[in-house]
This record gives sequence, C-alpha cells and structure tokens, in this order.
Amino acid sequence: MIRGYSDHAANERTFLAWVRTAIAVIAFGFVIEKFNLFVLTMANANSLDAERRLQLESLSGPLGRYDGLALILFGLVLVVIAATRFVGTERLLDDQETHLPSGGRAEVLLSAALALIVAVCSIYFALG
Repeated sequence: MIRGYSDHAANERTFLAWVRTAIAVIAFGFVIEKFNLFVLTMANANSLDAERRLQLESLSGPLGRYDGLALILFGLVLVVIAATRFVGTERLLDDQETHLPSGGRAEVLLSAALALIVAVCSIYFALG
C-alpha cells in the first residue's frame, strides 16, 4: 500500500479538476473563435447590403479576433500551472519533513483572472 495514499489521491483529484477547468476554458475559446469566423464570413458575403454587413462586423468587435485566442492560451497556461503544482505537491507528500501550507496566491490570481475574463465576455455579449 502507498504511504499517504489518500493524500496522493486528493492531489490527483485536484490536478484533474484543474485540467477539466482548463479544457472548459479552451473549449469556450474555440467556440468564440469559430463564432467570430462565422460572423466575419457572413459579413463578407456579397449578398448583404452595407447596413447588414456593418451589423455583423460589429458583432465581432475590435477584440473579436483575439478574445477566443486569449481564452485558449489561458487554458493552456492553466494546464501548465496545474501540472507544476501537481508535481510539487507530490514531492512534498513524499518528503518526510513537515511543510507549512502555501499562501494560495496563485489560486486567487488565477480565479480573479478567470472571473475577469468571464465578466468581460458577459458584458461584451450583453452589449453586442
């Protein structure tokens, strides 16, 4: 039996939760990218009058080409951070010494960044 198996299992569950969150963020970024591509394709269609074309181009917005990419990159950063934290926690669990818990600044910063991205996207979609 593995010494401290429940601690190692909890560490793995936490890692998988971070990975699931990252996958969801990446998937949302892909959806936004595909939606922007669809809107820009429709705006460039020859059968649309100028007013319709302007409406469709305004849906994409000034950051329309970068918001989905930003979410995809943020999701990739989450995967890297999750893997780093997983390996670091594994080492601490295997160590015989007692360690103090970390301050948790990374979790607060990442949660705040994710909340900011969601808020900006929500406002963008509400006003668009």
